Amino acid sequence: GPTNGHGGLNGSMNGNVDDNKAPESPAISQDPNGAAAAVTPDPQKSEDLQDEESKPIIDQDTSESRFDGLAGAVEASVNSSIGRRLGSITAPFPVTAAELGVMSDERNRTYLADLLEKGIKKETNGGAKDVEAPESKQQMHARVMSLVEKIKKDETERRIPMQSTDHGIDEDDHDPVVQEADKNVDMAVNVLVSVLLRSSPEYGIDPREVEHRQEVFGSNALTEKKTESFLKLCWDAVQDFVLIMLIVLGIISIVVEVVTHIEDGKTCSTCWIEGAAILMSVCIVVLVTASIDYAKQFAFIRLTKSLHETNTKAVIRDGKQLAITDDDIVVGDILSVNSHSLATIPADCILLGPAADLKMDESALTGESRLVSKKAGDVILSGTNAAQGTGKMVVFAVGANSMSGKIRARVYETDEAADDELGEGEDSPLFVKLEELAKNIGIAGTVAAVAALIGSCIIGLAIEGDDPADIVDYLVTAITVLAVAVPEGLPLAVTLALAFSSNKMMREQNLVKHLDACETMGCATTICTDKTGTLTANKMTARALYIGMGMDYVVDDPSSTLGGYVASQGVSQSVIDLLCRAISINTMNETVLHYSEDTETVEGGSGNPTEVALLHLVHDLGQKYAEIRNTTKGRSDQGAFAEHLAEGKQFGFSSARKMMSWAVPTEGGGYRLYCKGAQETIFSRCTKITGSNGEAVELGDDEKENTPSVALAYARRGMRNLALAYRDLPEGFQMESVSDTIKNSDGSPAFLAETEMTMISLVGIEDPLRPEVPGAIEKCYQAGIDVRLVTGDNPNTAVSIAYQAGILRDFHFREGTTERVAANLRENVLMEGKDFRSEVYNVKEDGEREFNQMVFDKIWPHLRVLARSSPDDKLTLAHGLNQSNLFADKDVCKKLLDEDGIVVFPDRQVVAMTGDGTNDAPALKRADIGFAMGVAGTQIAKDAADIILLDDNFASIVTAAKWGRNVYASIQKFLQFQLTVNIAAVITALVGAFVYQTSPLAAIQLLWVNLLMDSLASLALASEPPVEELLQKPPVNRTQSMISKHMWANMLGQATYQIIVVMVLLFAGPDLLDIEPGHEVEDRDENSVHYTLIFNTFVWMQLFNEINCRKLKGEFNVFTGLFRNPLFCGILVTTAFLQVLIVQFGSIAFRVADDGLDGKYWAMSLIFGAGSLIVQQVINVVYRMAQYYNGTRHSPRTAKDRKAATRPL
Repeated sequence: GPTNGHGGLNGSMNGNVDDNKAPESPAISQDPNGAAAAVTPDPQKSEDLQDEESKPIIDQDTSESRFDGLAGAVEASVNSSIGRRLGSITAPFPVTAAELGVMSDERNRTYLADLLEKGIKKETNGGAKDVEAPESKQQMHARVMSLVEKIKKDETERRIPMQSTDHGIDEDDHDPVVQEADKNVDMAVNVLVSVLLRSSPEYGIDPREVEHRQEVFGSNALTEKKTESFLKLCWDAVQDFVLIMLIVLGIISIVVEVVTHIEDGKTCSTCWIEGAAILMSVCIVVLVTASIDYAKQFAFIRLTKSLHETNTKAVIRDGKQLAITDDDIVVGDILSVNSHSLATIPADCILLGPAADLKMDESALTGESRLVSKKAGDVILSGTNAAQGTGKMVVFAVGANSMSGKIRARVYETDEAADDELGEGEDSPLFVKLEELAKNIGIAGTVAAVAALIGSCIIGLAIEGDDPADIVDYLVTAITVLAVAVPEGLPLAVTLALAFSSNKMMREQNLVKHLDACETMGCATTICTDKTGTLTANKMTARALYIGMGMDYVVDDPSSTLGGYVASQGVSQSVIDLLCRAISINTMNETVLHYSEDTETVEGGSGNPTEVALLHLVHDLGQKYAEIRNTTKGRSDQGAFAEHLAEGKQFGFSSARKMMSWAVPTEGGGYRLYCKGAQETIFSRCTKITGSNGEAVELGDDEKENTPSVALAYARRGMRNLALAYRDLPEGFQMESVSDTIKNSDGSPAFLAETEMTMISLVGIEDPLRPEVPGAIEKCYQAGIDVRLVTGDNPNTAVSIAYQAGILRDFHFREGTTERVAANLRENVLMEGKDFRSEVYNVKEDGEREFNQMVFDKIWPHLRVLARSSPDDKLTLAHGLNQSNLFADKDVCKKLLDEDGIVVFPDRQVVAMTGDGTNDAPALKRADIGFAMGVAGTQIAKDAADIILLDDNFASIVTAAKWGRNVYASIQKFLQFQLTVNIAAVITALVGAFVYQTSPLAAIQLLWVNLLMDSLASLALASEPPVEELLQKPPVNRTQSMISKHMWANMLGQATYQIIVVMVLLFAGPDLLDIEPGHEVEDRDENSVHYTLIFNTFVWMQLFNEINCRKLKGEFNVFTGLFRNPLFCGILVTTAFLQVLIVQFGSIAFRVADDGLDGKYWAMSLIFGAGSLIVQQVINVVYRMAQYYNGTRHSPRTAKDRKAATRPL
């Protein structure tokens, strides 16, 4: 029977071979370190498999093994047993997903041994009988069990950890016993790969197995956060206070009308329409709100899927390296990772040998910034990043079984608890104000309704002696007054305004997940931003070059390239050739430039960002790095040069050596070694320097002083220094020989080949600032928004970027200093993370930390840059700023203003925070507005955020602030419009109730005015595009009323005009126009021309006032920009058209005259409506005169206040 062979530990996986003929082993070229550098496919053509379920017969590879002793014996047995068998791609595995998933939590050698033991026992007891090679399989099982016992014994006796230390190489790494134990674990992992997971360290899995492995071990596509159902969103929407009042109002209206008609013996054919219309209006609001939220959920899912498609990893399948999306990775896949791509590990893996000085950045999971060294057998957790070195690893847990999947599940399960813990649950400033406003209006409306009911009862029953049964009519009138008072259109108006703005923001690279985040961003007072990719382009670029002998070239103009500038300065061609060869030869194959198809234009690059910058320099100097690589013996793996690849020698980069070297043979015999690395390390090993014509000259005292000074100058400008050097080595030189005197940074001996070198140049590399960032930050300061840089970079780099961006200004530095570096900043303007934490936290006796808000309040007004920070520092910063009540201490605020020119916003801070890592999620949730990076951000960070920056650009945050302020202004415009209607309508209804015990405006008519027409008005006013003037005023206080003094003037002035017109038509209209009074007609249950005229005139006054409401500050020209907003014009015309239809044909539903209105009445309605435009001009003039009079009267106090006025930083 088949035993699921898969090529053994080093076996081939050539997919199609003759069933009766074993293929030749593929030729594997070895690099000088012994690692396979390239795999040459078997040239022999094989026949197609007849059975898709079968696998090829695999022969054992004959390449030299790196194992000996017990590990070597196990390797031989596995190759002998597995390497000669056919296997089914759907056969069961001897290990389960749950068992593998435990290894993510345990991460120790004992569990690895237990897992192997369980798997081998399953193979032994439950596997099919192997008739072809029973002895070899039994021997393999026995040797693997011996290996298991040996690992357990090592663990018990010496307690050897599965994980390497954070500091690099363990002290006992050179102990033979420890080395043997490490090899045993290395071999155990290979057994796990080949036997339990049926993969191959060299050739990976069979691509045909992918679906089966996904069924058995699960998919790596993490289960999406469960979306809210449409009904749940409807339920959330109906919790609004105003909507609840409307529901109660509608039900009462229906009950009262139906009961009244039944008691009077009348048929109730249309009596229920008004109450039903109110309930229908609630349904419209709820459905629109829920639909918008529902659509937003799926928009975010679509974005997530599109982002996932761009996340690919290098995976070995069938002996070929493929680019596979993270979601398609399965258990058993072999990943090839390196620090050059800085890729996030997509699943839980175990590192395969041989070790390649791999160090992982686990800060996204642990928050600890120190790199963690890994060696063969160590677990590599999903969500971590390769920060140094290279490695090959096998995937053992994916999706929900991986560490990221488990964290994700816990995040979503405890989402509500986390919200409580982090102080979440607060509504946005806008909704707090609107909720308070709605309640106040509701109270006022209730008082008005009760007054109408009491007044009608007193006048009707006590004075005029009406029938007591008429009290039901009085109740209907009181309900009408309440309907008028409640702003029915407000909830829908807010939803439409936010939805419109969020859709517009989407086009400007802001994906808004929560609608209220639009407006909250408009109130932001502080933005805490990352550096890399947000302020900078995340594209390393060479900007400075020092060749020695005084040749220092620095490019400040972003539009100029360093290479082009150097080439134009007359630098010797021999120096350029030497520089280009040093870069081209001594860079990784994975680092490449991408050219356009038909030109020599560079479109981008991939691989290590620093090396990409160096290759750009070669290109700009007019040379082709690929041509240099491919025509150099010992470096090229192309064509005829490939056979000489083994003659070269690579010394890979390591943190201990802080350099990388590549030695290639020279024509006259011997080698030339090219080296690049940290400036201080390489320069200390140089005895010569390149002269102006490319010759090597002795390193004199002047250069020994000049070079470090230049490097320091580059570093202070925020550049990363990289030194290039070379050394000519004689033929027969022992590459592995080490120095007795020169040590690496960890104390290990240095390679002799990397000493006594000749320095070529010093290169300054930086991540350039995005060109639009300085202007965006200037806009923030003009808008009263502070910007703080929170970065993990060193202080000098952080200060350089902050100063270039405009976060730091000249007055932030001490007087008398000219160099803009960290050392010259004023106190607390810059802090490092460790100092920040030690200041703002008190350590209790039991070791727990306690946040000290008082100390924090002394720091944050000055703080502009937080360097070497951790994600926890972001959370502390967001929490401290949000909770600070420093603004209430007027003495401290005045002192800060007088002594330091610092303006403290006169209210609680509204904090915006950017983040991209998994560990940034708590800070993003704690901030008032969390911005996640759409390109570089992790999924959990995006889930925690309110807004996602699709382009990772700081300028998009400023765009969000502008749109947020526009939302606030749009809602103010609508409130000005809505409340004008409500004031006029309530007074009209009250007058009708007191005089005629009925309102001249029916409830259904007022509902049309308040809900449908006002909702259209809200969309029209929300469609007003933002203007730059919005960013030239400070943020709105949390406690500041939404209704300004000028808005009150506009509302009261327009309402007064409307009330006067309605009262004239109500009381004098019948005599002036010779029509029957409306209350007499209504008593006969007929619809009157009188009340229809009042209704029509009232509506047209609102329509013309809608144009006035586009302006909030008394601008005289209310038509400015009107015709540049087609949506506003379209809605205005549509509303007018609907009003015509209602008046002329809506007699039954809207209680208007059966035949509509005559032309003269239409002309009267339009004239009175247009009068609103004239009245607005009168209001503007009167308000300005009042302001002038008030300013003259209080001029002494105004002058005093001006001294204390805030000024921009």
